Amino acid sequence: MTNKMQPLAVTATTLLSPCGAGSDAILNAMQNNRSGLAQSGYPGLDFNTWLGRVAGIETHAMEFAFQRYACRNNRLASQALGLDGFRDKVSTAIATYGANRIGVFVGTSTSGIEETEIAYREMKSNHQRLPESYDFLKTHNIASLLNYVRLSLGLGGPGQAISTACSSSAKVFAAAHRHISCGLCDAAVVGGVDSLCLTTLYGFNSLQLVSGEICRPFDAQRNGINIGEAAGFVLLEKPDHGRGMVKLKGYGESSDAYHMSSPHPDGEGAALAMHAALQRADLSAQEIDYVNLHGTATPSNDAAEGAGVSRIFGQQVACSSTKGYTGHTLGAAGITEAIISILALKNDFMPGTLNLQQADEAIAIRPLQENRAGALANVMSNNFGFGGSNCSLIFGW
Repeated sequence: MTNKMQPLAVTATTLLSPCGAGSDAILNAMQNNRSGLAQSGYPGLDFNTWLGRVAGIETHAMEFAFQRYACRNNRLASQALGLDGFRDKVSTAIATYGANRIGVFVGTSTSGIEETEIAYREMKSNHQRLPESYDFLKTHNIASLLNYVRLSLGLGGPGQAISTACSSSAKVFAAAHRHISCGLCDAAVVGGVDSLCLTTLYGFNSLQLVSGEICRPFDAQRNGINIGEAAGFVLLEKPDHGRGMVKLKGYGESSDAYHMSSPHPDGEGAALAMHAALQRADLSAQEIDYVNLHGTATPSNDAAEGAGVSRIFGQQVACSSTKGYTGHTLGAAGITEAIISILALKNDFMPGTLNLQQADEAIAIRPLQENRAGALANVMSNNFGFGGSNCSLIFGW
């Protein structure tokens, strides 16, 4: 039996996505049905697809003190940390708790692997030696993101980098809650960053999961994902420091290990994660007003999630996928869609599933096709990764 958890207050958010810079950019895009996806090229890519690229990230200047951390992934993190007044709010938290009492928990799937791709391409003209400027530990390594964020924000509390594919930056919320609950820290910065790279693009294409068209989650004619990039962060504090603010009320994790790259067709792992989140939040399924679906737009993933969601909520739950706006941001999907869920709560707004034209009759649930207004008290955000690494989050007032 999962015990009810003490909620944590969401006291600050920041998001950099293909839809623009700042949390309000994604809200504005959804309210106006404007996708951040485009038929954009990428250096070295020789197949056609739609991408969710963050404009101008290649020229974003890292802080001088952290030039060794410069890579596409950390540039995304650097720009995101400078948005929405996030740094100032972390500074306020430092004054309240002390820098050593604020943890940092981040998720990513490939980190700065683009730097390694570039380094190996340069070996041919460098006598088969990696260039001296290449620094694996500060760019490609999974902990690179963690170390950069901690140093950049001046935080000295516990830290953890999580890489569980597409659930990476959803699971950071669970990790932060556990650390705060057992007294290892008083507050936490949680986040996720993933960046475009050839390894990801060709890897997913080799699995025949990438669509040459704009993605259509839950559509009868859906045929794959569009890959995007994003960076987002949330500041979590104990409830007494966030009165009247949205709370993290529950989380649920599961690992069904059904298949390396395919979900259990009946949504077994997804249902386990959702059920655990409801138990931890001490809520019934009927008390969830909206579900932000994982909704990748692949035939198997959408069908499996639909089966799991219908098992927990029935067929009438208000739900949608927002990947038609951002693309699948992989290791950053959890934080991106958590922030979208927080914005939905704050604005009593449920986004429609962009590009969904003809619902798949074989799937029991019916995601929203159009935006809907309505008072929201509790929302769930789902993220399900390769290997059956699943996480569901519940946010509410």
